[in-house]
Amino acid sequence: MAGRDEEALAQVTGSIERGGGQAMWVAADCTVASEVDSMAEEVADRFGPAHILATFAGGNGMPVPTCQETAAHWREILEADLTSAFLTVHAFLPQMIEQGRGTIITMSSAAARQAARSAAGYAAAKAGVIAFTRHLAGEFASQGIRANCVAPSAIENDRMRTWMTAEQRGDLGREFPLGRLGQPADVASATLFLASEASSWITGTTLDIAGGKVML
Repeated sequence: MAGRDEEALAQVTGSIERGGGQAMWVAADCTVASEVDSMAEEVADRFGPAHILATFAGGNGMPVPTCQETAAHWREILEADLTSAFLTVHAFLPQMIEQGRGTIITMSSAAARQAARSAAGYAAAKAGVIAFTRHLAGEFASQGIRANCVAPSAIENDRMRTWMTAEQRGDLGREFPLGRLGQPADVASATLFLASEASSWITGTTLDIAGGKVML
């Protein structure tokens, strides 16, 4: 695992180890190429070449009227949500190419799939992630590397619980055809499917985890 919040990384690593798994964390800013490259080297030293890569860094999707958007904030969103995916994939691709196999899972958003109330920069960046993923799938399929994308909608996580009351979350959940908000486990299960051999003949696709709200 990689990220900027060392306390959170340590907590998650500890929970995995207590459950009988093996894990390590590396403090890295995924918008800084040198830090991501160092992370890839540390992972290879500890576990060997990576077989599965999930690049999920991002955020900044809170609504901003486009007329009030600034160039600086626009670039910040693109760096966090799109450039971070490129730099992370770029760091791990050589390992996957060398071993002739690999599975990449990127994270987009329902905001990239249909008009939403998020910031325009966020929608554009997440749409870029989908296009980037399709490009990877086409470029590296012959080398045994698959690339797919997950696109969640409203997921009830700690951040959402700080923004919205229980009543507001309930109202939002009822807007979805399946009648509830998404849960982190919904995203995890979809990711595990795309990472597993159960999806071995799937590449270049975007899986909408949106409770029926996105139907393409």
